[in-house]
Amino acid sequence: MSLSDDTLRKILVQIQQTALQSQRALSVSTQQTAAKERERRILQLTIDEIGQIEGEVNLYKGVGKMFMMVPRKTMEQELKNQEKELTDDITSLNKKSKYLEKQFNDAQSQIRDIFHHAPKQNQ
Repeated sequence: MSLSDDTLRKILVQIQQTALQSQRALSVSTQQTAAKERERRILQLTIDEIGQIEGEVNLYKGVGKMFMMVPRKTMEQELKNQEKELTDDITSLNKKSKYLEKQFNDAQSQIRDIFHHAPKQNQ
C-alpha cells in the first residue's frame, strides 16, 4: 500500500513543523534554565555572605524603591526558600528540555525514514 504524493507531502510538512516547534521550545527552555542558574548562583553567594557575618546584625531587604529591616533568620529562610524554588524550576526545565530534545530527534528520524523509504515505493 503506497501513499499518494499529496498525503506524503502533508505528513512531511506536519513532521517538519513538529521538529521546528520542538527546536524553538528547546532553545527557550535552555535560555530559561541559564537565567535560573544565574539567579540561583547569586542567591547562593548572598547566603554565603550572610552566613559569614557573626552575631545579630541588621539586614535590609529591598522592597520596591525602599529597604526594610528584616531579622537575620527571616532573611536566611527567605533566601533558602527562593533557592529551593529555583532549583525545582531548573529541574523541571531540564526534564522539559530532555522531552523536547527527544521529540525533535524523533521527528528528525521520521523525516529520514520517509526519505529513505520514499524511493523504494516508486520502484
